[in-house]
Amino acid sequence: MILTAPLAALGRAVLDFLALVGRVTIFAAAALGHIVRPPFYGREFAVALLNIGWLSLPVVGLTAIFTGGALALQIYDGGSRFSAEAVVPQIVAIGMVRELGPVLVGLMVAARVTSSIAAEIATMKVTEQIDALTTLSTHPMKYLTAPRLLAALLVVPVLVGIGDIIGIYGGFVVGTRQLGFNPATYVRNTVDFLQASDVISSLIKGAAFGGIAAVMGCFYGMNSGRGAQGVGRATKASVQAAAVLILAANFLLTSLFFAS
Repeated sequence: MILTAPLAALGRAVLDFLALVGRVTIFAAAALGHIVRPPFYGREFAVALLNIGWLSLPVVGLTAIFTGGALALQIYDGGSRFSAEAVVPQIVAIGMVRELGPVLVGLMVAARVTSSIAAEIATMKVTEQIDALTTLSTHPMKYLTAPRLLAALLVVPVLVGIGDIIGIYGGFVVGTRQLGFNPATYVRNTVDFLQASDVISSLIKGAAFGGIAAVMGCFYGMNSGRGAQGVGRATKASVQAAAVLILAANFLLTSLFFAS
């Protein structure tokens, strides 16, 4: 018994994890199904668009511009060791568009939006507002999850595109003001180096990361425990799960695009 106890604990942890994956998958599939079936709650969708999109712009913009500037400095410093300083515009552009832009926006959305969704829905559960929706013949998934998921799928790619542009601009400012690059040459190198496939992959990642952020917030909010501690645990778990899944999805999507 003493020797098998660790294996039993490991087995229980694996089974619990697989059960959680199954519940999240079923929840996500149900949420996607509710998106395409009426009724539609336009007001909830508009509020979600505002909260996820417009109100996330400041943190996305600040994160992107500082990251782009820091990336330009790091690439210039590394390139100078091989007399390759001229590649700064190209590497900043592809680094922001392919990887840093989508990932950073996804993580910022997870930190800001996923936590907000989880806390809001968990509080509604604690105060029995979700039970009231059911009593009024309103499906909670249809009213709470579907509008937020649809809004995230639509608006996070836009945030990623804006973040990419701002990040490239941050590299441009540092490159032209601090590193001595010619502005026209910097812009031309950036535009000539980027391809349509780079932009498309960035926007696809944005949609995937937005869906993950919304699903995790709604799932943990719907399944939160009772009381203030339950709300806190649901909020923390939703952000952790969203961040890990975004990074894992980024690796899988990058591998897919690289293979194609």
